[in-house]
Amino acid sequence: MTRIGILGYGNLGRGVELAIRQNDDMELAAVYTRRDPASVSIATEGVPVRSVADLETGNEDIDVLILCGGSATDLPEQTPKYAALYNVVDSFDTHANIPTHFANVDAAARNARTCALISCGWDPGLFSLNRLYANCILPQGADYTFWGRGVSQGHSDALRRIPGVADARQYTIPVPAALDAVRAGDNPQLTTRQKHTRECWVVLEEGADAQAVEKQIVEMPNYFDEYDVTVNFISQEELDRDHAGLPHGGFVIRTGTTAGGNDCRIEYSLDLGSNPEFTACVLVSYARAVARLASEGAKGCKTVFDIAPAYLSPVSGEELRAHML
Repeated sequence: MTRIGILGYGNLGRGVELAIRQNDDMELAAVYTRRDPASVSIATEGVPVRSVADLETGNEDIDVLILCGGSATDLPEQTPKYAALYNVVDSFDTHANIPTHFANVDAAARNARTCALISCGWDPGLFSLNRLYANCILPQGADYTFWGRGVSQGHSDALRRIPGVADARQYTIPVPAALDAVRAGDNPQLTTRQKHTRECWVVLEEGADAQAVEKQIVEMPNYFDEYDVTVNFISQEELDRDHAGLPHGGFVIRTGTTAGGNDCRIEYSLDLGSNPEFTACVLVSYARAVARLASEGAKGCKTVFDIAPAYLSPVSGEELRAHML
């Protein structure tokens, strides 16, 4: 049995707890929280909720610690810190900062002789693998990634931080004409605005100025200013009724030609009823791989590029070759 610790019990942490239940070779050892442990109720009976301070001893009885914090402020600090104590897995998803994050985690893990995996999920993660495979197979071609239709948790959080906003959801939506042009093999050069639109559903605080809030949304740098944005103001009841879920998904596409000049397209897609629960399933599968690598003496930081697919599976190589190859 691989003993898993969960750090953070939000949507992703709860998803990891549920995913562990689907894997007979894994067990939840403990949930760690920055809140008062007595205030956190989890779904698994008999499993302790412990203070994050307990992790700092380095003596917790866990094989892999799955870090379920946010990429903006939590993981840049937490992953190197706990990689110095345990084997860890995170879902760091700020693409531009992955090289720096990798270097920091790698230094900590190599010094402690632990094994760490960063940027694991579906993008980065499964989409990254498919971009790599497609580039190797079709070296002459073009890459396209479309996200959605789905709820962006980061963009939704950005909306909720605007003064006057009580609650909000933001959907990322591929532009159909752009997707069609890519699939047709036109190899279009697409701007950010041409690839995706953003749809916002916003609950205002009492007395808030809707026009001022909308202006802040559409002009927000790095989030909305480069997109066509639709802002819809609704009641809390409507938001709770119609936008309670966290679906997501998307497409990775590479179009190219063979050496003989024949057109080809590689496409990988995901349609997810719950973004955090699916991400959690990926994290748990890779936690198995990290535990195996650590048992073989691997150390330092890894990404999904470094891990053979067989390490994700609970079944033997013989079974994989007989039934999946």
